[in-house]
Amino acid sequence: MSSEATGKPALSVTSGLSRNAIIIRLEGELDVDAVPVLQEHLQRIWDLPPKPFLIVDLSAVTFCDSMGMNELISVMQRCEARGTRLLLGGVHGVMARVLSITGLRHAFEVFARLDDALRLSVAST
Repeated sequence: MSSEATGKPALSVTSGLSRNAIIIRLEGELDVDAVPVLQEHLQRIWDLPPKPFLIVDLSAVTFCDSMGMNELISVMQRCEARGTRLLLGGVHGVMARVLSITGLRHAFEVFARLDDALRLSVAST
């Protein structure tokens, strides 16, 4: 059921901190309607002092359209400007397919499991 029908956002965004990473978890549909929700959450992240890593957990994303991909590209560009390494964790199913189809699979550091992205961020300290 769409977010319009339920009155609830189709995307839930939460975040947390680890030693040298900010972890953002996305759950639901990353589409044109959800981008403002993600952007609002990200603004709070951008206001924090930069960490070496930003990990985006995509394991619970069920749909991603071109606007969602554009936002991920914007996040990558913002991370590069801040000197932060962007890692995409939990990339499988829908997100693996979208990244492959768009040819963006190699533009990002992609991990099938969130734990692998977390391990890399810890090992790089």
